[in-house]
Amino acid sequence: MRTLSLDLRERIVAAYDGRQGTREEVARRFGVSVGMVKKLLQQRRRTNDLGHRHRYSGRKARILPEYREGLLTLVAAQPDLTLAQIKEKLSMPCTVPAVHQALVALGLTYKKRRSTPPSKDGPMSPRLDGSGGPGKGSSPPAGSSSSTRRRPRPT
Repeated sequence: MRTLSLDLRERIVAAYDGRQGTREEVARRFGVSVGMVKKLLQQRRRTNDLGHRHRYSGRKARILPEYREGLLTLVAAQPDLTLAQIKEKLSMPCTVPAVHQALVALGLTYKKRRSTPPSKDGPMSPRLDGSGGPGKGSSPPAGSSSSTRRRPRPT
């Protein structure tokens, strides 16, 4: 659905104000819904303006700028806090995922690293090629068979 031009909005309201018909008749004349005529009249009564109000639509942010400042200082002082701890320390009225989104919006990455250093040994199993088996060009280990048949039991 497209936004009505300001000119059309003004003509709709002027037609209604000029008593050129009821809301239903004005709506039919300009090819809009009755609800749109009502909405325009309410908007003019409330704001004294007929312009579109898309910038005011949507959910309002719960993490206000003062929380963002607190986030920056808290994470700088204690970078090892969990998201839940950050939310609790700042008494934020939002969800834990919202804290994560706020940190991302501030350009802060939040990824915990393991507390142990990585192993110095190489991988313990052969590298796989994505199909679940050993990589191309490798042969089965010596003494094994590539067959899926069972070996006969010794008697």
